Amino acid sequence: MNNSFTIGGQIVDLVNSRIFSGVVVVNDGKIAKIEEQPVGNTRYIMPGFVDAHVHIESSMLIPSEFARLAVCHGTVATVSDPHEIANVLGKDGIRYMIENGKKVPFKFYFGAPSCVPSTAFESAGSSLDANDIEELMASPDIYYLSEVMNYPGVIHKDPELMRKIAAAKKHGKPIDGHAPTLTGKDLQKYVSAGITTDHECFQLEEALEKINLGMKILIREGSAARNFDALIPLMATHPDKLMFCSDDKHPDELDDGHIDVLVRKAISLGYNVMDVLKSASLNAVRHYHLNVGMLQEGDDADFIVVDDFKNPVARQTYIKGVLVAENGVANIKYEETQTPNIFKANFIHADDLFVPDKGKKIKVIECIDGQLITNCFTTDPKVVNGGIVSDVENDILKIVVINRYHPAKPVVAFIKGFGLRRGALASSVAHDSHNIVAVGVTDSDILHAVNLLIEHTGGVTAYCSTEMVAVPLPVAGLMSNEDGYEVAAAYENATALAKRLGSKLYAPFMTLAFMALLVIPELKLSDRGLFDVSKFAVCSIYEE
Repeated sequence: MNNSFTIGGQIVDLVNSRIFSGVVVVNDGKIAKIEEQPVGNTRYIMPGFVDAHVHIESSMLIPSEFARLAVCHGTVATVSDPHEIANVLGKDGIRYMIENGKKVPFKFYFGAPSCVPSTAFESAGSSLDANDIEELMASPDIYYLSEVMNYPGVIHKDPELMRKIAAAKKHGKPIDGHAPTLTGKDLQKYVSAGITTDHECFQLEEALEKINLGMKILIREGSAARNFDALIPLMATHPDKLMFCSDDKHPDELDDGHIDVLVRKAISLGYNVMDVLKSASLNAVRHYHLNVGMLQEGDDADFIVVDDFKNPVARQTYIKGVLVAENGVANIKYEETQTPNIFKANFIHADDLFVPDKGKKIKVIECIDGQLITNCFTTDPKVVNGGIVSDVENDILKIVVINRYHPAKPVVAFIKGFGLRRGALASSVAHDSHNIVAVGVTDSDILHAVNLLIEHTGGVTAYCSTEMVAVPLPVAGLMSNEDGYEVAAAYENATALAKRLGSKLYAPFMTLAFMALLVIPELKLSDRGLFDVSKFAVCSIYEE
């Protein structure tokens, strides 16, 4: 590929906060010279966008395919936490992500997952101890310690966790945070351990407290968690403390847009354009010490070309001087890949889903559209033939989690908020240990959706008696090895069926995936039982 050329236009210099007319001379992928001079072209040349925190696995695409979709939106780099695949395949999974990412002209910056598994109350495929983290931190392919979700462990100075944090400090690498709703003295202890960022804020006051303690805030707008509207006022007061991220982005939404969507939305709200663009690139580059060009002489030629400074849509995307996308079409080729996986779940039977009535109220998880947190409440169950069943009229459905690493019986609880009137949904993308999670109207529906997923050794499925959609995810039960655009279309079909079945959720499968995430309040479900996050303990589904 030709990566030596000259391009002229209005140059957006984020480092020095100015725009000037000039020419960029690129030689062998580097910016050899920038000459300030009048040019006839009114196009803008600006640094490419950086996603400051993303789990590539949640796109259901391998890194090389994620890149093909992302570059079309002006993204040139990601700060990527391979936490999801590490829960399935450990260090081998992290190495898979790194090596696959190297096959394409895109800048992936991977971290070492700090909490694998996230808790001791779920079954994962692998684990990473402090010795593993020390080994990873010594690698030049690892750039930071990924989100420290075990904030109680930090507060109480858990020895193993503190060794992981010490390893990051030893190698001079940043430490990412994950501390939803944490405030006061506990937050102060958390920050004093050296944790520098948080992407879990969903209230302005929470973010301001963290900023005042020295943390950087990542404004997240993903497929399930959407905090942009709540946090964007910080752009007016603390722009140097902000970065943009997606965290989790499903393939159909990645096809539609990425960090560029947040940029345009923030600019349209009247925020300073330079501040917005810095939050989309420069701030992350500086914080994580990324080798991403910022349109300075000697930098890698990583930039995008747009027509409108105040409504930036990438017409061309360059990485190391290579034109990787033009007019919405990627110039990155599909790469063949292996399909490493662990999937040992047995097919389930109707009897496995029976929940006996004990004459007591039951606890119910209440999901919240656009949030990872849940509420909980108790209610009288609907009982048929001595068993508790889904109460469709009150939108209280059965939810099931099944260990996929060893044969085991399903664990059953109840959830409100999915809105299904018929059928069932199932997924092997189930944060963080990625067991099987399913929700459905009848036991028969759940059984068919789950068994279809097991047949494919991972994926997402939507099922009812008259139609079904399956999106196989053979790479760790998390990602497809197929063309990214085809995966996006298949996933869109699955989502469409979920909504025809009655769900009103913006992203039903993404929401379902987080109902097993035990580190986010208030009530969740693991393969070992219903989990009360405030007590950090397994609890009964029956009112105690």
